[in-house]
Amino acid sequence: MERAEGGHVSVPDVDLIDGTAMPQLGFGVFQASDEEAERAVRTALEQGYRSVDTASAYGNEEGVGRALRASGVPREEVFVTTKLWNDEQGYDNALRACDASLSRLGLDYLDLYLIHWPMPSRGAYLDTWRALEDLKRDGRVRAIGVSNFTVETLSRIIEEADVVPAVNQIELHPYFQQDGLRAFHRDHGIRTEAWAPLGQGHGLLDDPALDRIGRSHGRTPAQVVLRWHLQIGNVVIPKSVTPSRIAENIDVFGFELSPDDMKAIGELDQGTRFGPDPAVFETA
Repeated sequence: MERAEGGHVSVPDVDLIDGTAMPQLGFGVFQASDEEAERAVRTALEQGYRSVDTASAYGNEEGVGRALRASGVPREEVFVTTKLWNDEQGYDNALRACDASLSRLGLDYLDLYLIHWPMPSRGAYLDTWRALEDLKRDGRVRAIGVSNFTVETLSRIIEEADVVPAVNQIELHPYFQQDGLRAFHRDHGIRTEAWAPLGQGHGLLDDPALDRIGRSHGRTPAQVVLRWHLQIGNVVIPKSVTPSRIAENIDVFGFELSPDDMKAIGELDQGTRFGPDPAVFETA
């Protein structure tokens, strides 16, 4: 396991289409309260995580910001992502939403800003994207991307806007591998980022194949799944508020899955989506 000076794990970066470097493994705070997020992010930063993913809808940006300030880690060493919620879409709304997130986080800039859901029937995501382009131009945001976008909604942005999304953050795990969308991302230089990378508590980690692979490497099923994500090129943001799990989830750089392991995990794909379908999800 590679460790940086100070003893914590050193996570490799991937390059986004605009040249921004992003840690390939980060820390998610979905469904964590403000106080839980503060404690968990402080623990994660102590363990060597240098990427934190939140959202205005999570209600914990202030806690994340407090943890960042208390950590002692220089701002430029932490990659901070947040997302604008569905009722914040539209050009002017998106500009205000970004400023509000920056204020809650206590930051001068974001490393990555995402549109949380496309809400295609409302048709506002293109105007929202133009606001993100302007936020990138004026330096409030280093990189811009989307979350839960489909080939159809991504294609419209690529065809009609000036900047290609650097990232599409999507539900992705061994039971829902999204091969077609990942191929589209590769063709257009978009980085795939996986949310619910461990299957969000729906039994994935009890799968016998993952248990067998884990035992062969002296690793847990969760570590096997995270390693699989890394080896197929995904950016991954596991979430936990348990210190031992936070440490376990970053300890995935000292082993490698074999071609047979990767083939076995590839065969687990069931096309099973556990979260909302972005083609129809419209909650404000």
